[in-house]
Amino acid sequence: MQLVVARIGRAHGIKGEVTVEVRTDEPELRLAPGAVLATDPPSAGPLTIASGRVHSGRLLLRFEGIDDRNAAEALRNTLLVAEVDPDELPEEEDEFYDYQLIDLDVVTEDGVSVGRITEISHLPSQDLFIVERPDGGEVMIPFVAEIVTEIDLEEQRAVIAPPPGLIDDRAEIASARDAEAGQDGS
Repeated sequence: MQLVVARIGRAHGIKGEVTVEVRTDEPELRLAPGAVLATDPPSAGPLTIASGRVHSGRLLLRFEGIDDRNAAEALRNTLLVAEVDPDELPEEEDEFYDYQLIDLDVVTEDGVSVGRITEISHLPSQDLFIVERPDGGEVMIPFVAEIVTEIDLEEQRAVIAPPPGLIDDRAEIASARDAEAGQDGS
């Protein structure tokens, strides 16, 4: 099974280094010198990591055969993909691989269907579930314990306790606002 372990960012310096957005809990294993990674798009790889270092809190990588800024910049936004044993599961109970979360049904604690997870967006501060609503719309749900209260892989669902306004439709908000205005005698 293949999992995205990083996304290549901007070129750094003139010798072919790039910044990377790490998407694995094991960067020291998956992004170590000598690791050969597939890429998305496939035409950019495979890439072999020549070296890595941390600079100002960001991981910088250099790949074999990428020796200048132009070649490094051409890799921007390329996803780095590692082969992972499908039986290998995260060590912590509250850790999940993206593939385990994609396609889960999202429901509120009182059982109301919100939609289906179509993507996980990995941001520096937190991860977001990108959820496709039944009407074709989309909602982003922060993957934090206060909001995502349960992940049930057996039932294929994520249970959420959304704060007001997170998943409410604009029409529902407008009608509630109109109802309040009518009660005020306006």
